[in-house]
Amino acid sequence: MSTLAPYASDPARSRGRRVAEVPAPTRSEFQRDRDRIVHSSAFRRLVYKTQVFLNHEGDLFRTRLTHSLEVAQLGRSIARSLGLNEDLVEAVALAHDLGHTPFGHAGQDALDECMRAHGGFEHNLQSLRVVDRLERRYPEWDGLNLCFETREGILKRCPLALAEHLEAEEPGGVGERFLRGHQPSLEAQLTNLADEIAYNAHDIDDGVRSGLLQLDQLRDVPLFARFAAEVDADHGRLRDAEPRRFLAEVIRRMLSQQVYDVIDATGAALAEAGVSSADEARQVPPLVAFSDDMKRASVELKRYLFRHLYRHPQVMATTEIGRTIVRELFAAYLAAPQELPVEHRGADAPRAVADYIAGMTDRFACREHRRLYGRDLFALGD
Repeated sequence: MSTLAPYASDPARSRGRRVAEVPAPTRSEFQRDRDRIVHSSAFRRLVYKTQVFLNHEGDLFRTRLTHSLEVAQLGRSIARSLGLNEDLVEAVALAHDLGHTPFGHAGQDALDECMRAHGGFEHNLQSLRVVDRLERRYPEWDGLNLCFETREGILKRCPLALAEHLEAEEPGGVGERFLRGHQPSLEAQLTNLADEIAYNAHDIDDGVRSGLLQLDQLRDVPLFARFAAEVDADHGRLRDAEPRRFLAEVIRRMLSQQVYDVIDATGAALAEAGVSSADEARQVPPLVAFSDDMKRASVELKRYLFRHLYRHPQVMATTEIGRTIVRELFAAYLAAPQELPVEHRGADAPRAVADYIAGMTDRFACREHRRLYGRDLFALGD
């Protein structure tokens, strides 16, 4: 068992759960959170929720589930080197996308449009709502009753008005840091950065696999080009003979270098800040970060992927269908609440509809849309 640094989150000093529970005899509080997340219905549904490529487009592309596992793996590796709490990092990583809609960011944007007059929709807030209210597994409470530290890490961003609402509901709770300008735990900061590292790497992989990105194109991206040149030098004609193996090795090296960079840059920042507790780390600017050079390289990569992959006409065409499905499902359920399962009908009809749609997988949303509208939009788009 690794030794925690003094600035790590210690489960024995957790700020606790909203409903007090007897401690587990064989697991720490953060391990218990991780286990509850893994056994939740929302976690299982991630296997059929999309990243960039929609669920019907192929079996080998990343889903929200595989992405969450990759974030957890990267996060634990970095946490171990920095003396941070691996179990908390894993819990936050596995839960961070629980509130994501079907059809990726297009689905989120469409649902936010539908909810604009009713408080809006944002997937980080929805992830917190899932673990606080929507999971129904325990007789004594709604939600998973997770620790403060796990919930804090799940709520990556929060508008000021909503933070004030959360603070009124739960004084000193997860909304407080947004009002005070404080940071989340170092473990939460680390999970945010591991999320960025993971999706940049796997979106390159999926983009090339789909044929929308070409290896020669990617030489325009300095971070990719650096490691592509290394692999060319070390492995001769691997690019031509086995392009899949070539790409895997480039991405492996790129991931490794980003991990080492975070460890070195964060270690230096921690030493300079001189923080000696988890609470002290919350009261200074973010400490888990890339070096300046790696941050610039990462930003360039994200810009490239935005222009050439996320805004590719083929991706835009399929995600626009996803937007339409979400918008039309919202309209149908709002007009005819009896179409919702009984347990999803509530006094706040728009929010109840949003909760139901957000919980859908890509394929279930398509199936419901066909049931309600009698047409298959993806088949029509072929």
